[in-house]
Amino acid sequence: MLRCVAIAIAVLVAASVAGSAAGGESQLRVREFPLRGGTHPHDVAPARDGGIWYTAQHTGQLGWLNPRTGKSRLTRLGNGSAPHGVIVGPDGAPWITDGGLNAIVRVDPRTRKVRRFALPRGSAYANLNTATFDRRGVLWFTGQSGIYGRLDPKAGKVRVFRAPRGEGPYGITTTPSGDVYYASLAGSYLGRIDVRTGRATVLRPPTAGQGARRAWSDSSGRIWISEWNVGRVGMYNPRTKRWREWRVPGSNPMIYAVYVDEFDMVWLTDFGANALWRFDPSTGRFEKVALPTADAAVRQLLGRRGEVWGAESGTDKLVVVSTR
Repeated sequence: MLRCVAIAIAVLVAASVAGSAAGGESQLRVREFPLRGGTHPHDVAPARDGGIWYTAQHTGQLGWLNPRTGKSRLTRLGNGSAPHGVIVGPDGAPWITDGGLNAIVRVDPRTRKVRRFALPRGSAYANLNTATFDRRGVLWFTGQSGIYGRLDPKAGKVRVFRAPRGEGPYGITTTPSGDVYYASLAGSYLGRIDVRTGRATVLRPPTAGQGARRAWSDSSGRIWISEWNVGRVGMYNPRTKRWREWRVPGSNPMIYAVYVDEFDMVWLTDFGANALWRFDPSTGRFEKVALPTADAAVRQLLGRRGEVWGAESGTDKLVVVSTR
């Protein structure tokens, strides 16, 4: 079902960005977009038409925001839906990991027709989390209950694999060369999936029990992870098979998500500081972007050229940082 939502004018602020290293201050534009109350937006994905897709986890809907007008519309995904992640596929459509339906969901961006790809019969509740497409157009996904899987959209076939160390698979990413990696929150490891066999290899970060939550590849194929339990950002270099970690500034950093922009700047969400961080790997410098609204709880980040978008699950808003 399609529902139109009238939205108040978005809040526009100039957020002070303070570097943790010596130097002056810069300014980044931060804008918030209020959504319908109670939707609990979880993940975001810039749409090809200039809008922003977002999962309304508490109402079982997929939203689309028009950044020019601040208005959004909602599409119901089905009874019992609780969507978590959303990405835009090679076909230009939003693809959703729906924990409530225990299925992968595709929504036609033009007609908004909903198509569901259920996990195989007999599959237990997977607590579906995040998805990514490999270079062949196959969708890979994670489930915190202890699985990861793949969907071939052409065949409509879903296959599920048991994850090493059981519960935990969370964020997932594809490198420019087509390799797929996932982060395990409960397992505290980075997993590399062989996209031919489906087998996963465990890669251990230096800090035990770090709680690897989200993962993102940069342009050279290095994998960045947000370390939720220890307030750090980690990086694995597949070429050298070496790790590096950096502690995020602040008294109690709680690093939820990670995203790497077109300049290979690493962006992080921090529940503890109610902020975003921009990290420059070449200098080791962190820049803090304070969020305008308290207790924003930005779950996930994604972006497009000149913009970094996030979902404020705690305030029923979307937020964008202009990086131009």
